[in-house]
Amino acid sequence: MASQLSPDSSRSQTLDRGLKALKLIANSPVPMTIDEVANHLKLGRSVTYRMIRTLEDHRLVMRDASGRLAAGTQLVGLAGGVRAEMRALAAPILSHLANTLEMTSFLVVPDGEEAVTVQVAEPTSTAAHVAYRPGTRHPLNRGAPGIALMTGLDLQPSEREAVTAARTSGWAYSEGEVIEGMASIAAPVLTNDGTAQAAVAVVHLALSLNAHDVAPQVMKAANALRLKLN
Repeated sequence: MASQLSPDSSRSQTLDRGLKALKLIANSPVPMTIDEVANHLKLGRSVTYRMIRTLEDHRLVMRDASGRLAAGTQLVGLAGGVRAEMRALAAPILSHLANTLEMTSFLVVPDGEEAVTVQVAEPTSTAAHVAYRPGTRHPLNRGAPGIALMTGLDLQPSEREAVTAARTSGWAYSEGEVIEGMASIAAPVLTNDGTAQAAVAVVHLALSLNAHDVAPQVMKAANALRLKLN
């Protein structure tokens, strides 16, 4: 009698481990050692070393001068294909928004239970602004972009008051939920059926951000992108 297959028998454990290592290194704010990767993934050092060497061969991981591990240059090329059409259409809209408000603007899309930044535009006319990088992730239920994305989901009895308020106002506000001391305003980019396929957002110092002045500009940018996509 043939043995019954387990639910995970069709998956590659080696590939799964390698991808987890890659995500860990790419999302780390500082370069990591092999031992740190091994400890985090609960793997032996020799297994981790072989995975890292393979990722290095494909330029997905690189070492700095001290031998620590960071995201490799090949990731830039791979990331370029993520939501390519949406990013191309959003680029001039985000740039205009960033320079109009003199704030960093960015485009966020949902990825399961997370919100992921896929495009960033920084103002060119200011000496100082908030640095934000593509690939930044945070839980969908935290931060203005995530809240804006959740307005496109079905109404939940236990949803945050901020989500309920954003459904009515058309924009979301958060302070210190993703970056301490920073505030963000976001508006959903809706499809024809009301699903939030993305969110346009800005981030700035919380003390100097006037939400009611900024929100209309963010909503205008989100609507401009919606018209281009739909």
